[in-house]
Amino acid sequence: MTPALRPGRLNLYDILRLAGSGLGARPTRVVLSALGIAIGIAAMIAVVGISTSSRAELNRLLNALGTNLLSVEPGTSVFGDEATLPDESIAMLNRIAAVEAVTAIGNLADAKVYRNDKIPRAESGGIAVYATRLNLLATVGGTVASGVWLNAAIAQYPAVVLGAKAAERLGIGTVHMGMQVWLGGQWFTVIGVLAPIPLVPSLDLAALIGWQAGARYLGSEVEITTLYVRATPGAVEAVRAILARTANPAAPNEVNVSRPSDALAAEAAAESAFTGLLLGLGAVALLVGGIGVANTMVISVLERRAEIGLRRSQGATRDHIRIQFLGEAFLLSLLGGGAGVILGYGVTAVYATMQGWPTVVPGWVIAGGLLATLLIGGVAGLYPAIRAARVAPTEALAVG
Repeated sequence: MTPALRPGRLNLYDILRLAGSGLGARPTRVVLSALGIAIGIAAMIAVVGISTSSRAELNRLLNALGTNLLSVEPGTSVFGDEATLPDESIAMLNRIAAVEAVTAIGNLADAKVYRNDKIPRAESGGIAVYATRLNLLATVGGTVASGVWLNAAIAQYPAVVLGAKAAERLGIGTVHMGMQVWLGGQWFTVIGVLAPIPLVPSLDLAALIGWQAGARYLGSEVEITTLYVRATPGAVEAVRAILARTANPAAPNEVNVSRPSDALAAEAAAESAFTGLLLGLGAVALLVGGIGVANTMVISVLERRAEIGLRRSQGATRDHIRIQFLGEAFLLSLLGGGAGVILGYGVTAVYATMQGWPTVVPGWVIAGGLLATLLIGGVAGLYPAIRAARVAPTEALAVG
């Protein structure tokens, strides 16, 4: 039943009362129209929220691991041959005052690792074997997930520590007594499994043995493949500028220096670009929702001509009718926008929790989403409101 119209000018209570009556008369259409806006707002909030939560986790990781880790690798000579780093490079880098720690790994390219000696040689799983210095784990910010790390005594014998992905490919979870793998044609005892190392992901798919064990059991002289340098936080760029000349004074042009944390920053930048694309898709969904609201309001005007005429005969002016239909459009948009905010925040919270990230949804995106719904409601409801206000009372009553 149409609510009675109180004499005088419409106030906010009247607008909400009449709008609620109009929307309540066609709940299915209202739900479908509001759903389009809800999906658009939810998509935009979820995209921004997930991206922001991901960056918050990245910042947490960088704060924990530091951005002061630098890597030094041999490049190529002027003739295109593969260059090498001198054995003295570790000692020379340690002489730099702003260097806190230096460690090294040597790639044993001929050695392969398998779960047992019955596996065909071609099925190595892509696991690299590195001889390593004992301070590698502390320098790169790694931790042991199971077992123990190499020490001065163990590093001389056939013992191996597996990276997180290497252990997974070999079917090894928790380390236990007597666990062995077939490495370089002989048995090595597994003493530990590492947790993932975000700054140096190449070590996740690696088998790490002691520097002395590499020379003793695999019969090869270990050459430095990569140096990892932990610099004083405030002097990273200064240290970076002199690493090549210090590591190989005879041929600094044959040395490549990089900062592993830059790769994480580049990943975050790529995610930001992808976020912009998804925001565009969310805006399209929001536009579709706005069209749905406009369509609902236009049909409403056609269906409620008798109601419009009755209210006009009771003293409602064109402004009253215009405000009423605009109020309905705003209310319809706010219903969708509010549902979208709740849905978007919920999706962000669930996804972030599953990934182990902090849930971060910026306040500006929620405020922007609600503001967008009001804007869409105003634009979508403007034409139907003007059309409704132009209906003559006698014509409307005659139709009814």
